[in-house]
Amino acid sequence: MGLGRVIILVIFSMLHNNSLNIKISVTVPAFKEKYLSRCIDSVLQQTYSNFELIIVDDNSPQGLKKIVDSFSDSRISYYKNEIGFGAEHVVGNWNMCIEKASGDYIICMGDDDMLLPNCLEEYVRIIKQFPGLAVYHGWSEEIDENDDVNRIFEPLPNWESVYSLIYYRLSGRPQFIGDFLYDLKWLKSIGGYYDLPFAWGSDNMTAYLAAANKGIAHTQIPVFQYRSNHSSISSSSHNKEKFDCTVQQYNWLKSFLAEKEQLFGIDALYRKQILKQLPFFFQYEFKYYMQQDFKSDFSFSSVKYWYLMVKKFALPTSIVLKSLIKSFC
Repeated sequence: MGLGRVIILVIFSMLHNNSLNIKISVTVPAFKEKYLSRCIDSVLQQTYSNFELIIVDDNSPQGLKKIVDSFSDSRISYYKNEIGFGAEHVVGNWNMCIEKASGDYIICMGDDDMLLPNCLEEYVRIIKQFPGLAVYHGWSEEIDENDDVNRIFEPLPNWESVYSLIYYRLSGRPQFIGDFLYDLKWLKSIGGYYDLPFAWGSDNMTAYLAAANKGIAHTQIPVFQYRSNHSSISSSSHNKEKFDCTVQQYNWLKSFLAEKEQLFGIDALYRKQILKQLPFFFQYEFKYYMQQDFKSDFSFSSVKYWYLMVKKFALPTSIVLKSLIKSFC
């Protein structure tokens, strides 16, 4: 065997071993029992084996431990909070998962979501292709309550900058907390996932922060399944709180973009377009949450709240009346 071939084999072996040494922490901040067994099973069916599965029970009254105990796998760790964080402070349980994790990278997925069998293997592949990033993202599918695929979301580029990420997210690109993989050390360095009430926008803000310096890489095959069902936080009300989260994101984006004046090429164009779109995006979100709030809570106090918000953000007062009318249509 020639020396050149020996060197190639040694390098290949080193790369292979390094990929196997990447440990991924798959975390499930759990509360509901209905789909938990399917969630766990999807993780255990991974083609990549170097992972740990951490389940943190948010003091659920349902029988989560019994479900976990039905699986026999040394990679599973179960914890239960003595006092639950609840839906409003659910990010606290996400960050509790971080405290328990020991991997190089971390996924935080819902207790009703699922990983496709190639998920972790594909993440390891793009980590090798784009080393040193703080965040990676998986191509996703939407499934219903019977595990049937209702929708496959559009494929994304191999890599993009934070400005592209923000631009397309504001333009309506779907994403979920469970289809992101973060560098665990980086995530711990910023204090964990960005904490917003009901986690409304926490996935956005955490991803923006992670992609700010080196961008984000995406898988080129589907790896994650988000379950759409009526019991999720995203399907609930809390419209005033969600609007407050939108205000916080809006203010952060304005500040972040204002600090990035020395941009060139396509990122400069993205930044210009985002700044142009932000007021329209904000007003659209304002009207949407006001209309939803009137549908669920039509009262004097609700009308007064939104009228005061109109004044605070210098929006046309006519949108209150228009939203009232539309909420009954």
